Amino acid sequence: MSIFLLLIATLIVMFLIKDIRISLLTRPAFKIFKRILPPLSQTEREAMEAGDIWWDGELFKGSPDWQVLHNYPKPSLSEKENTFLNNQVNTLCNMLDDYKIVHETKDLPPEVWQYLKNEGFFSLIIPESYGGKDFSAIANSTIVSRIATRSLSAAVTVMVPNSLGPGELLMHYGTEEQKEYWLPQLANGSQVPCFALTGPEAGSDAGSIPDTGVVCEGEINGETVVGIKLNWSKRYITLAPVASVLGLAFKMYDPDGLLGEQEDIGITCALIPTDHKGVEIGERHNPMAMAFMNGTTYGKDVFIPLNWIIGGPDFAGKGWRMLVECLSAGRGISLPALATATGHVCSKMTGAYAYVRKQFGLSIGQFEGVQQSLARIGGFTYSLEAMRTMTAGAIDLKISPSVVTAIAKYHMTEMSRTIINDALDIHGGKGIQLGPNNYLGHAYMGMPISITVEGANILTRNLMIFGQGATRCHPYVLKEMFAANEDDFDKGLQTFDDLLTKHILFALTNAGAAIGHGLTQSIFCKAPVSGPTAKYYKQLTRMSRSLAICTDVAMLRLGGDLKRREMISARLGDVLSQLYIASSVLKRYEDEGRQQADLPFVHYSLEHCLYQIGQAFDGFFENFPSKIFSFILKRLVFPWGNHYQQVMDDTCKDVCTHMLQPGVMRNRLSHLCHEGDSGGMHIMENAFLAMHQCEALFSKLQLAKKEEKLEANLSMTEMIEQAKSIELITEHEAEKMLAANELRMSAISVDNFAKNAL
Repeated sequence: MSIFLLLIATLIVMFLIKDIRISLLTRPAFKIFKRILPPLSQTEREAMEAGDIWWDGELFKGSPDWQVLHNYPKPSLSEKENTFLNNQVNTLCNMLDDYKIVHETKDLPPEVWQYLKNEGFFSLIIPESYGGKDFSAIANSTIVSRIATRSLSAAVTVMVPNSLGPGELLMHYGTEEQKEYWLPQLANGSQVPCFALTGPEAGSDAGSIPDTGVVCEGEINGETVVGIKLNWSKRYITLAPVASVLGLAFKMYDPDGLLGEQEDIGITCALIPTDHKGVEIGERHNPMAMAFMNGTTYGKDVFIPLNWIIGGPDFAGKGWRMLVECLSAGRGISLPALATATGHVCSKMTGAYAYVRKQFGLSIGQFEGVQQSLARIGGFTYSLEAMRTMTAGAIDLKISPSVVTAIAKYHMTEMSRTIINDALDIHGGKGIQLGPNNYLGHAYMGMPISITVEGANILTRNLMIFGQGATRCHPYVLKEMFAANEDDFDKGLQTFDDLLTKHILFALTNAGAAIGHGLTQSIFCKAPVSGPTAKYYKQLTRMSRSLAICTDVAMLRLGGDLKRREMISARLGDVLSQLYIASSVLKRYEDEGRQQADLPFVHYSLEHCLYQIGQAFDGFFENFPSKIFSFILKRLVFPWGNHYQQVMDDTCKDVCTHMLQPGVMRNRLSHLCHEGDSGGMHIMENAFLAMHQCEALFSKLQLAKKEEKLEANLSMTEMIEQAKSIELITEHEAEKMLAANELRMSAISVDNFAKNAL
């Protein structure tokens, strides 16, 4: 006992007396940290500092302040934005025939292109002072989502100029002269932009682009000036085949010292008219199941003046940070919008189909196997809409949360992939036969495009979410890294000492809280609300503590090797991601007034998130290279075992109840859908409503059939006629039922083509 007390006293003295602490603890740790940490280049430092910390920082610190979450303003559309959505956007949707666009013309109709330009669809983010719409991020997202429920090709065409591209880069970094010249032309559609970043050997790793720009003297308009000689080869560039102005990312060099002593200037972005001498543009790619303009661009020894650099010569070499920050914002708006649109369409149409499609005399939505998939569609769609609004809301707060947008991009596209798979499973043959009335086929085939762009999902999960999150969101790690890279050893040591002390106390606090919450099942953990969602806040706080301590131990044990142990680190990233998804759902539930009808969807989403967190932690513990640390961490996080379960069957049934009947909740779940006044969605919805209006009558027939008042094995039409003949139903009721059944048969039918039509 005396030895234990002596040890405690020694530790207390070491922590309280700075000189002793620095000598015995900080200095050795600092030397080790400097030795194992490679020097940070300016590019690496800029990449780490790019973007903002937002709610992800709260989740990473182990003790999220839920009141902060509740206090974020609810994202909403202005009157001007709502008017545009209900008029111009709906008009555009009614102009779109997606089957014809994809399979016949391979392009948007000329009148649609002109409408997009005339009505400012390419200038949603450009300020009004330059002729743009100056819409919010949530409006941008909502507009793209609504269009995507009608045509993915049109949605992509609209979203690209309003995400990463010349417009956004000019607004953030352009000179006044560049803004005055280019933005009005982009706003009125007289200039169509594209941005060329990806090349044959540089996809997600934008820092490895081989395209070069060498500073030299050349001739512009008969005058010799200092400029840049460019060589590039780019592919997968959306709008390139029709672009009139090209945004280009390249590595800039100054071997002759014409601009200064630095030879390797770094990644730079420039704006080049596509009719400039030497620019080659126009060859198309053929993205599957879509017909948006996507293609290549090349240039060999193309000379441009220095003032074509976005931001002017002062921004030479600053392109990397520009790209990281703008990619972050685009990643949080465009792809989440497409993913959410898929959820809205699949929720509305699959619920309708599961009701009108019958097997063994019953709607297939009554079979529990179908209900399990249908509930997943509904639960995921609720989560998608929650994430879409919360993430876009962050961007409207003038925040660029790079980790949050990576989470949104990866998990929302993966969730929408699951949704479309489930929808196809339920629709069966109805879903796989392409034609004008198939509302699922193009979304299913186009899904890999969303998965691939803005950083392939494998990279996003394994490197960006935790790799960047662990350093950016952690309260101390990034600051410790900067201290270790300080040129002045003593100054760095003093800074490191202060950070290390706080870091140790932070880790001990989280470890104690984690085991305390685990032993008590978070009973004594505070929740900001009472009622049915209080338990989720408590469990999420507990898992936030667990993430914090597991991250610290993983960094301590694996050091710099952690970023190469992607299977290990990605599981911690999954925990962070599920914490964010769950937070979004709780935020939506609060923002929308705690709607009672929402609760089945909230329960589904939160139960799923907690189960995924438990699975991620189990995988982390089982594969952690140190069995001793693994054993300790597992007992800290789950002292009584992992009791998080998959979504309960009753929850699934409650979700399906709302999806299989008309009502406010079903409309709210799918409010982004544009059905139009024709086509497959319109037909299916009409059949769904008509069949519901006759539900009591059809139930009456089924009961009569069981009582043998009606013959068995009759078709629906024959059964209605026989029921009328025995006066079980009136003639008016029979007419109503026959009309509903005719709509039902039309809805479940598929498109047929003449023998040689295809």
